[in-house]
Amino acid sequence: MPAMHDDQRRFIDFMVEVGVLTFGDFTTKSGRKTPYFVNTGKYRSGGQLATLGRAYADAIERSFPDGFDCLFGPAYKGIPLVVATAMAFAERGREVEFCFNRKEAKDHGEGGVLVGRPLQDGDRVLIVEDVTTAGTSIRETVPLLRAAAKVRLAGLVVSVDRQERASESSTKSALAEVGEAFSMPTTAIVTIDEVVAHLGDRLSPEDRARIAAYRERYGVAAG
Repeated sequence: MPAMHDDQRRFIDFMVEVGVLTFGDFTTKSGRKTPYFVNTGKYRSGGQLATLGRAYADAIERSFPDGFDCLFGPAYKGIPLVVATAMAFAERGREVEFCFNRKEAKDHGEGGVLVGRPLQDGDRVLIVEDVTTAGTSIRETVPLLRAAAKVRLAGLVVSVDRQERASESSTKSALAEVGEAFSMPTTAIVTIDEVVAHLGDRLSPEDRARIAAYRERYGVAAG
């Protein structure tokens, strides 16, 4: 596993401190019993969103320094993520435009499904998402983007790569699979392996054992 950057370590501590990353007994949308859970809906203050936006900006600068024209946040959780990320770039003196979608098309006023930067043919769109477990939201998002213009998918960035297979028959992570399906690079601020390595003895022996068992059953290696 490559050495972590300081900002990645701070991000893991931040998620734990604000209760976004928790350990115990949970059930994912897919029905899997998981020993840890990442709930970005727990971010609830301006300061927390500012910190989150900077973490996304750090990850994007590492993986996509100049490789995009617009950020896109899938509704609903992706909306504050993409706004916070664009504001983090503005703090650094870089003006980055963004857009996001409505769940239902607006039939009055300016109308349409997308809000924010009007997409144009050739735009390189970088998708900002929370966590990809099965890739469902991305598979719903891409047709919306392509219906708006002949865009190019610059990539996908998520907060945590769970490093697990989307289905029992898969051999790659859900994040890798969705990237392969749409021919785009994907990255995460941190992976679950990095989370476990950084927290170390702060995790109870029971939590570490349950995570190891879960990774043994559903997990894949990074990359």
